[in-house]
Amino acid sequence: MKGARRGYWCECWTEDLTEQRGPALLASFDAYAAPQADRWVAVTLRTISSALDADASDAAWQWLYDGRIETRRALLRSEPCTVSVTHEDIRITWTIRPVIFLPLLHRQGAELPNCAHDFKPRKPD
Repeated sequence: MKGARRGYWCECWTEDLTEQRGPALLASFDAYAAPQADRWVAVTLRTISSALDADASDAAWQWLYDGRIETRRALLRSEPCTVSVTHEDIRITWTIRPVIFLPLLHRQGAELPNCAHDFKPRKPD
């Protein structure tokens, strides 16, 4: 089993600014290097930029040309980052946070506790 590994947890949230509902998680991504994390946001912004209104598209390209550099520097300093654009009444926010990914133990080859063998699946009714 490998030890803990540093990386970045990336999320994309959407929020309808006209409704009382809170933000909704749209996607998440685990990255193991700063370039991989900011590239996830960059690829997404490039992909959707032509569908955004003019102001949101300008904000997206502003980040792609200027803000991305500062985002990468912040990530390399292990600082969390946020990128947001607002298209009409929808705010789209990407968050990137430094994290430590913990390894999971694989069950094959491992001895299970005795109680694991006591479990009997219930037959369907």
